[in-house]
Amino acid sequence: MDPSQVPNLYKQQRGPPKIKNKNPAPIQITAEQILREAKERQESAKKAPRQKISDLEELSEYRLRKRKEFEDAIRRNRLNIGSWLKYAAWEESQKELNRARSIYERALDVDSRNVTLFIKYTEMEMKSRNINHARNLFDRAVTLLPRVDQFWYKYTYMEEMLGNVAGARQIFERWMQWEPDESAWNAYIKMEKRYREIDRARAIYERFVNVHPEPKNWLKWVKFEEEQNNLEKCREIFSQAIEVLGEDHMDQKIFIAFAKFETRLKEFERARVIYKYALDKLSRSKSESLYNAYTQFEKQHGDKDEIEDVVVGKRRLQYDEELAANPKNYDIWFDYARLEENAGDIEKVREIYERAIAQVPPTQEKRFWRRYIYLWINYALYEELETKDYDRTRQIYQECLKIIPHKKFTFAKIWLLYAQFEIRRLDLQAARKRMCPKDRLFKGYIEIELQLREFDRCRTLYTKYLEHNPSNCYAWIKFAELERMLGDYDRCRAIFELAVEQPTLDMPELLWKAYIDFEFTEEEFEKTRLLYQRLLEKTGHVKVWISFAQFELNADEGDRQGALERARKVFENAYNSMKEKELKEERVLLLESWKEFETNHGTQETLSTVEAKMPKVVKKRRKLEETEGQTGVAWEEYFDYIFPDDQTQQPNFKLLAMAHAWRQQQQQQQQNQEIQE
Repeated sequence: MDPSQVPNLYKQQRGPPKIKNKNPAPIQITAEQILREAKERQESAKKAPRQKISDLEELSEYRLRKRKEFEDAIRRNRLNIGSWLKYAAWEESQKELNRARSIYERALDVDSRNVTLFIKYTEMEMKSRNINHARNLFDRAVTLLPRVDQFWYKYTYMEEMLGNVAGARQIFERWMQWEPDESAWNAYIKMEKRYREIDRARAIYERFVNVHPEPKNWLKWVKFEEEQNNLEKCREIFSQAIEVLGEDHMDQKIFIAFAKFETRLKEFERARVIYKYALDKLSRSKSESLYNAYTQFEKQHGDKDEIEDVVVGKRRLQYDEELAANPKNYDIWFDYARLEENAGDIEKVREIYERAIAQVPPTQEKRFWRRYIYLWINYALYEELETKDYDRTRQIYQECLKIIPHKKFTFAKIWLLYAQFEIRRLDLQAARKRMCPKDRLFKGYIEIELQLREFDRCRTLYTKYLEHNPSNCYAWIKFAELERMLGDYDRCRAIFELAVEQPTLDMPELLWKAYIDFEFTEEEFEKTRLLYQRLLEKTGHVKVWISFAQFELNADEGDRQGALERARKVFENAYNSMKEKELKEERVLLLESWKEFETNHGTQETLSTVEAKMPKVVKKRRKLEETEGQTGVAWEEYFDYIFPDDQTQQPNFKLLAMAHAWRQQQQQQQQNQEIQE
């Protein structure tokens, strides 16, 4: 072959062979069918022919050949224990026990710690009734491998089957010196129980729980003593178990079993004491079953108070766990304190409150302190109302005020509650010293002085209040109301005058309204009218004009017609003022109020005059201001008001009227044409 053709040939042969016909075969073969055919075609294994031995010479040849095969197998791999076991088993089948022993001994020389060799060796001796040989082998095995429990089990079982109970007990004692697992001790105890050796079994239990002090082993001992009706011993065992396990390894199973034991003996008080002791000692995570058992016990043998104690204890541990995870959860502290208050233990309530107020918020932001501060409030109210410990209550308020960062924020409620507490204790001087410049505190202290009828102090407080915040209209109004209540109208009027002259006010409309209402109530109509005029000089708001008109309507002074004319005059002045300022929406609002006034109190002529002033509502378009990135011109539609008496808008109004008439004419002609067709 030409070497140049080799690459092309290689390229032609690469890849899987191409299948021309990809259609499914007419006969499909399943995997099950393939396996069945393979099984049918499998040839049976060839068995060696059975050889019949007719005389002693053939037997000797057979044994010689088999021994040679075994020896060759051992020589090839002397570490294969399976070959030794087969060799020894064959010799045993030939009744050649000495040869079998020799093979086992040779195998033990190879692997002296092989458990299977010892087991097979001892089983051979036991089957052959060679008891002493078996004992010697077991002694060798347990001496060499004392941690293999199988030897000890078989050894003790053999001695017990032979009736040598003392020997079996001696073997168990040798075994127990190695402190085996629990099953070995249980086997020893069961043997003593089978032969009614109760004292020996009790002694074994005592040694057993010292080696394996698990709760289940103590309970096994208790069950054993209870079966023997030794009840005092049972109590002793329970007490010993609780003492040995201690608080670190204490288990609820011990207490549950102890309480149920006392319950079976009708010792309900003993059982209740055990339950309560356990609940105090164990944590929530380790006592869930204990709580359930105690609850069930109280439902069966307790009264309502005892059941409530169980529930309280259960909730108490639950709260402790939740607070351990998040000690700043003040809602849980509230619930915990309420729980203890309902339980009625004063010392526990104080402990909870002290633990709660120790959880100071980490940051000096008022929103984090709002819930926390109520812990102090509840604590103080509890001491005042429930325990009647007033000195402790005063101390709580003082400590609370010390802990609040007053430079950043304060809580008026604390100051007021402290002052009210001192008032209840008839210590007015102490109450008055609890002062802090804050709006809410001023309100609270003024309210306190009003209740005490100390009006001069109220005036002083209002003065300091307004010095602190002169723009507070609420304070001005309340100060004036105080003077009005005391009948000093000149002082009231002077306070209002000072208030309206302030350069800045937070709610001036309320202040003017209060001043106007005061003069109107006192039927000082001329002064009220002057106040409206002064207010309109400051603001020409439409609502002020409407209110002025309503005042003139109500201030008839015995002349009803004059009041109507004055009110109408106010509406006219308001309309003209807004017309000059070109306030369209305000004029519409004014006209609607004016129209209502004329409808109720005017004549048809005056009503027609107002209706003639009502505007037309038209839809217009206007160009929007161009924004960055906008392409083209944007327009928007809006509604506008066209008033008939606006001279500047008359041409546009006439043009719109003519367009409207032309449109109606066109629509009428179109309808007539459709009728003729």
